[in-house]
Amino acid sequence: MQIAKARGAYVVSTASPDKLDFVRSLGADEVIDYTKSDFAKRAGEFDLVLETVGGDHAEESLKVLRDGGVLVSLLNVHDTTKAKARERNIRVERMSVVPDREGLVELAKLVDAKKLSPHVAKTFPLDQAGAAQAFLATRPIGKVVLTV
Repeated sequence: MQIAKARGAYVVSTASPDKLDFVRSLGADEVIDYTKSDFAKRAGEFDLVLETVGGDHAEESLKVLRDGGVLVSLLNVHDTTKAKARERNIRVERMSVVPDREGLVELAKLVDAKKLSPHVAKTFPLDQAGAAQAFLATRPIGKVVLTV
């Protein structure tokens, strides 16, 4: 999860206990440990939710949005959730990124300019792809990279 600090925005994120400090280091103003607190109890507090989990989580996310807010999901949102959103004038958007050469070049420029810094948990040589896959199963903080 990446958190972008917008001017004047108060950013709240959820995270697992082992990732709370990491998410704080990204700039979140507040981090909710989702194993101890139900974020949905923050009814009507937020203007925008970026939903990355899917399933029934999108419907739960509607609870924290103010009427007229925006739910942005990385995954498909159920029709019933969309209908509930419409009842409260909540806009539902699906965000999908298809990488292309131009976009990747721009990302590389941001990395070179130190405006974007991906967090890499660990790198593996290509011939250790199996070990990299096993490491991914531990749910590390950051990306796992194969080097060629």
